[in-house]
Amino acid sequence: MENLKLNQILWITLILACSIQTQALEKASNETADDEDCPSLTNAESLQQTQLIQRLTHVCRYDRLERPIEYDTETAKRLPIVVKTRIYVYFLQNLNSDLLQFKMHALLQLRFQDKRLATKDLKRNENILGQKHLSERLWLPHIFFANERESSILGTDEKDVLTSISPEGNVIISTRMQATLYCWMNFKKFPFDQQFCSTVLESWMYNTSELLLEWEQHEPISFDPEMRLTEYNMASYYHNTTVVESDGTINLRHGAFTGNYSSLSFTVNLKREIGFYLLDYYLPSMMIVAISWVSFWLQADASPPRIMLGTSTMLSFITLSSSQSKTLPKVSYIKVSEVWFLGCTFFIFGSLVEFAFVNTIWRRKENIELKKVNSKYIIKSTLTPRPSRRQIGGSLSNDSRARSCSSLDNIVSSTESVRNGNGNVNQGFNNYLTVHPNLPIIKTECADTVSICSERMSNDHIVDVEDKKDTPPTFTTMTPQEIAMWIDRRSRFLFPTMFLAFNALYWTFVYVL
Repeated sequence: MENLKLNQILWITLILACSIQTQALEKASNETADDEDCPSLTNAESLQQTQLIQRLTHVCRYDRLERPIEYDTETAKRLPIVVKTRIYVYFLQNLNSDLLQFKMHALLQLRFQDKRLATKDLKRNENILGQKHLSERLWLPHIFFANERESSILGTDEKDVLTSISPEGNVIISTRMQATLYCWMNFKKFPFDQQFCSTVLESWMYNTSELLLEWEQHEPISFDPEMRLTEYNMASYYHNTTVVESDGTINLRHGAFTGNYSSLSFTVNLKREIGFYLLDYYLPSMMIVAISWVSFWLQADASPPRIMLGTSTMLSFITLSSSQSKTLPKVSYIKVSEVWFLGCTFFIFGSLVEFAFVNTIWRRKENIELKKVNSKYIIKSTLTPRPSRRQIGGSLSNDSRARSCSSLDNIVSSTESVRNGNGNVNQGFNNYLTVHPNLPIIKTECADTVSICSERMSNDHIVDVEDKKDTPPTFTTMTPQEIAMWIDRRSRFLFPTMFLAFNALYWTFVYVL
């Protein structure tokens, strides 16, 4: 019995020893597996950069979907991560006025701190440098151009995305990229306009409680010193920091996400260079308008050359103006260039109307009687010609009032009685006007009617001259050809004077207002 009990004790002891050994082996194997799943950083100073970044970004230590964590030391509240931004512009393409866009080649640099990647405590004091494959292992802020039409990375993806990690955990992502951006333009003062084109950066995934975009303190915007623009001159630029609100229903800038999102923008002020337009548009149009005035030196009845000159200048100017407007969008407001076009068209069209007017007068057969030789009475008499005095005398009745039967100012009214072969006086009213500038003015007054006046002149052969306080109206006669040439002579000075006045008003509006 004693031997049986001794054997049982030995078996129990053996079983306990085996179980303890098994547990020790399992524990050792688990520790080995843990070491393999989460590699150690104890020998970080001797590791290569690829090995170090692989251990730093291992899933046991680093979650690339989780933004860097930072807490306020006083309130223990989690703070949003701050992303510093800088842009270096290599190239700005001229504005495409028709599509309302411009192209930019730039270096976009984003900087933030991720303490999970700090290596200073691991006795690694050099930066970790890499390309796109390094940035793919890290958490990155999701930034986009809010006003872009299209964008792409310059060069190859592996070459032009550079990543730098400092020992303190500061991460810098540098990307060379090109972007076509939308720019709303105002052409009211074209071609003397200036445009303000902005580049807008916004956070896509994280709102202001999680991520804040800020410009770098030192030179956040810089330009290549060799950058040149042809049609525009960059007058100034400025940057701004704003917050964009997304409600998820009406404003869907960020899809279904709601909240306030951080936004950065920088704006360039581009002034158009007008040298091209002065030489290719304004000076030629002035010359075309001046050429249309040559018709004033041609005779009024020279219809073929004057018509050809007027129509050719009109068509040439329309072709010139249409070539300038092809590159502009069709806007609803009036541009300064269109004001110039309308003004020049008015002067060219006015020369055509002047030719039609004087040509019509030239072809008249009857002389025109004028009260005075000045612009008012010539234009009035040519538009509404006065009937001749013989027509007036023939239409008067015996009960009409006394009328003047002669002209004034440098005109002598001489009446000659027409006698027949027997020496009798013809009672007909056959008076003719002759102009003698050196003779005094002689006036003939009709007592009651024209017939009585004619009878007195035929019987007495005497013209009564009386000085009266109220001088009756006087008339002078001009031929249609003289009036046409008079209008042409006045137009030679009137049109250039009006065009100079138009230029004074136009350029004053452009540069002063």
